Parts: sequence; C-alpha cells; structure tokens
Amino acid sequence: MRSTYMAKPAEVQRKWLLVDAKGQTLGRLASEVASLLRGKHKPTFTPNVDTGDHVIVINAGQVAVTGNKAADKLYYSYSGYPGGLKTVNFATLMQKKPGEAVYLAVKGMLPHNRLGRAMLKKLRVYAGPEHEQAAQQPEKWELRA
Repeated sequence: MRSTYMAKPAEVQRKWLLVDAKGQTLGRLASEVASLLRGKHKPTFTPNVDTGDHVIVINAGQVAVTGNKAADKLYYSYSGYPGGLKTVNFATLMQKKPGEAVYLAVKGMLPHNRLGRAMLKKLRVYAGPEHEQAAQQPEKWELRA
C-alpha cells in the first residue's frame, strides 16, 4: 500500500512570481494570488505546510471592481476604544493607499492562523509597475482569463 506524499518544510522549493494587476477584477486577482501563496498550483501541495511561492503584485493601483463597489464597498478598522470604529470606502482607500485593497483581499482568502500569517509575509504589493525584487528574477505569472 502506498501512502500519500506529505511535503516537509525543509524540502519546499520556492519561486518568485510576478503578477500584473492592471485591469484585473479585485476578487478574481486575490483568489489566484492566495492560491499561489498557499502552493495549490504545485503537485506537492500539503494543507498543513507552507508550500507556496513568493508573489509580487504590480500595478495594484489599477485594479478594478464591478458595479457600485467603488463607492459602496467599505473597509473597517477598530481601535478597541468606544467610538473608535473608522470606515473608508474603496475609492478613498485606492487614493490614499493603492495597494492596501489587494493586500486585504488576499489576507481574507488565506487561513486565519499562524500558517496564514507566514504565507502573507511572502506577498509584496506595489501600486505602480516598479518593484524592488529584480534581484530575485521573478517569473511572470499569467492569470486565468
């Protein structure tokens, strides 16, 4: 009887992938990036081991949303104090912090535990076309249409 292959953290091979967010829909982009960070595109995927690759998202400031989400989609932050709830809509967030919407969308699609936090550290989001990881020679990743 053959047992199922389970990856060990020491034998994980990581690549650097470059994803262009220009003109992409926010949710579809985020689900693909979250899958890459988890390693679900690899045959060695193991749910309890971080087998994913490093992902660089460029042009995050040009990501699109459908319908009225630019005005209606709200992001909340709560300080923990009474009256400390702050809300900002998608359009305002994109003006102030262009990459934050992509970062938060991907964060919500990863596991909410220490493994998910480790995966999130492998994500780099840039508002424009330039990035600081040229030395890692990232491969361009084509998103599913």
